[in-house]
Amino acid sequence: MRQRFLNRINFTDIALGIIGAALVGLIVIGSFKTLVEGNYTTRQWLDFVVFGIAQGSVSALIALGYALVYGILRMINFAHSEVFMAGSFTAYFAAVSMAKSGFLESNTIIAVLILFAIAMFTSTAIGVLVERVAYRPLRRAPRLVPLITAIGASFVLQYTFKGLYGDQFKAYPEIDTLKGSYTWGDINITKVQVVVILSAAFLMLLLYLYVQFTKTGKAMRAVAEDKDVAALMGIDVDAIIVRTFALGAALAGAAGILYAITFRQVNFFMGFIPGIKAFTAAVLGDIGNIPGAMLGGIFLGLFESIGPILFLDGLNVPAPYQLKDVIAFSMLVLVLLFRPSGILGERLSRTKA
Repeated sequence: MRQRFLNRINFTDIALGIIGAALVGLIVIGSFKTLVEGNYTTRQWLDFVVFGIAQGSVSALIALGYALVYGILRMINFAHSEVFMAGSFTAYFAAVSMAKSGFLESNTIIAVLILFAIAMFTSTAIGVLVERVAYRPLRRAPRLVPLITAIGASFVLQYTFKGLYGDQFKAYPEIDTLKGSYTWGDINITKVQVVVILSAAFLMLLLYLYVQFTKTGKAMRAVAEDKDVAALMGIDVDAIIVRTFALGAALAGAAGILYAITFRQVNFFMGFIPGIKAFTAAVLGDIGNIPGAMLGGIFLGLFESIGPILFLDGLNVPAPYQLKDVIAFSMLVLVLLFRPSGILGERLSRTKA
């Protein structure tokens, strides 16, 4: 009996359990002290929530690109962060031109739609090009090969745009129409945050409806289930894969514009941190799952916005908000350790016949 009990013991699980318990304890203690001390008002907490939802909405749009590609090809497209950068960076020049001519202020809605169109078109073109040149020839290769290629493609795109557009940070023009905020009771939300949240929600709803109810969406789900059977049913698998890359890239381009009007700066390296956070969101929500990527993005945004203050301020950590990126990346490690199946439960290691 004793030997059987000892054989069942997995010391790795014990170590992870101890680490998890310690982290939960620190989070509970820090949160309790922060709330008891009452250093933040209700309005400030609501500001954190609104900012987290807005930031999480951008992460969710980027994460959908990872989820779509993984769902179809079972590969992680690490070049996706540069696809996000390419659209926003290219649209910057149109934004500056329209700002100088006064068109950005006199026709704000049309101007912003033009920026979305430029960014989405550029990102889509880059995404399709990467699929055709870097991934399609390796479709039958071992999984590690496309992964290495994706990392290489990411560096190629980064330094290509560095050479084309320079390595300096460039400030996006401020849109006067989007200055100011709305207030409902203790809730204060800026006009930019309204645009970001509503735009992201609209695009995510469109994607969901497209995948669920259109002929192409049904074909995408069939290819994700079994490429060989889908081909036997008359589905053009290559065409569906290209459309999947295009769809994810277009969403990344839109996310790039929302990011630019929020933080008002771009450069050739801007995709790295948002890309890793979006990958975290995709894993958190169950990579390969579209609703999971949406939920993961929102959850990560809230966790990143509220977490540093709620968890660390009570532990007397100096400048806790400076550790928000640490919080986000720690979330990735913890999810992979304790919940690799994500929020909605599909295991990363599962393969579909």
